[in-house]
Amino acid sequence: MSKSLRIIFYGTPEFATGILKVLHESHHQIVGVVTAPDKPAGRGRKLHESDVKKYALKQNLPLLQPTNLKSADFIKQLEKINADLQVVVAFRMLPRVVWSMPALGTFNLHASMLPQYRGAAPINWAIINGEKKTGVTTFFIDEKIDTGAIIHQREIDIEPDETVGTLYAKLMVLGADLSLDIVNQIAQGSVSTTVQKDAQNIKEAPKLDATNTTIDFNKTATQVHALVRGLNPSPVAKASLMEENTQVIKVFKTEILSKRHHMQPGSIVIDEGQLMVACKEGFIIIHELQLPNKKRMETTDLLNGYQFSADARFDVA
Repeated sequence: MSKSLRIIFYGTPEFATGILKVLHESHHQIVGVVTAPDKPAGRGRKLHESDVKKYALKQNLPLLQPTNLKSADFIKQLEKINADLQVVVAFRMLPRVVWSMPALGTFNLHASMLPQYRGAAPINWAIINGEKKTGVTTFFIDEKIDTGAIIHQREIDIEPDETVGTLYAKLMVLGADLSLDIVNQIAQGSVSTTVQKDAQNIKEAPKLDATNTTIDFNKTATQVHALVRGLNPSPVAKASLMEENTQVIKVFKTEILSKRHHMQPGSIVIDEGQLMVACKEGFIIIHELQLPNKKRMETTDLLNGYQFSADARFDVA
C-alpha cells in the first residue's frame, strides 16, 4: 500500500462527489474540500448547496467556499492546511498560486479523452456529436483549460441509445477508480506524464445554453435524436411549437423513423397515437415531452387530451 497523502479536493456537482467519496474511503486523508458558494435557486430563491458540500458536511470534512480563489484569506487557509496533493473534478479554473502550491502538484479528472472535448460539457457533447467512445483523463493542471500533461486515460463505449444520464453514471465510476489509482501512483513516486498534442480535428465542449440546446429539425433525425439523448436528463432539449402562440416544449425521449418524405422540416404528423416530426432526413418520434407549466408526460397520454391545430409545426433554425 502507498503512503497516505494529505489531499485537498475541489469540486461541485454530483459527478465530483463520486470521486470524493472513493478518495475519502481510501487510506488517504481528505484535509480540505473546496466547493462553490451557495447560490439562490428555484422559485423561492432559497440558497442551494452543492452536492459536494452536502457530502463534505455529512462526513465532517473541512469545507471551504471561497468567492475569490485569489484572495489572501483563501491562500492563507490553503497554506495552513499544507496538503501534499490537490485533486480537481468539475470545478472552475484555478489560479497558478493555488494549483502550484502542493509539493506533489494538482491534477484534474476530465470526462473525455483529451485533447478531445476540452470545456464545460464533455459528456453531453460526446453524445450530441454521435461519438462511439469516450472516457476519462487525468492530467496535471497548467495555466490553460484542460491542456496539462496527461497522466492516464481510460476509455468506454457509448451505447446506441445512451443518454447523458446513463453515461454520466458510468464515467463517474470509471473516474473514481482512475483517480484513486493516480493518487496511489503519485504517493509511490511512480507517476509519468505525456504532453498533450493538438490535432486538426479537435472538438470542443462549450457550455450549454439556449443557442445549442434547441432542436433544429433542418438536421437529420439521427442528429436530432443525438441532441435529445445528449441533453437528457439535463438541461433537456427544447423545441418551439408554433400554433396560435409559440410555446417552447421540452423533449426528453425520441426515436428515429428512417422513412423518406418530401415534407418541410418541422412538419407534424399524428399517426396511430404517435407524434412524428419531419427532419431533413427521416422523422423523429417524440415519446416524452413537457409543455410549459405542465408535468413531463408520455406523448400517448398528451394526445388523449390535446389536439394540435391544423397548421401547427415546429420551428426550424
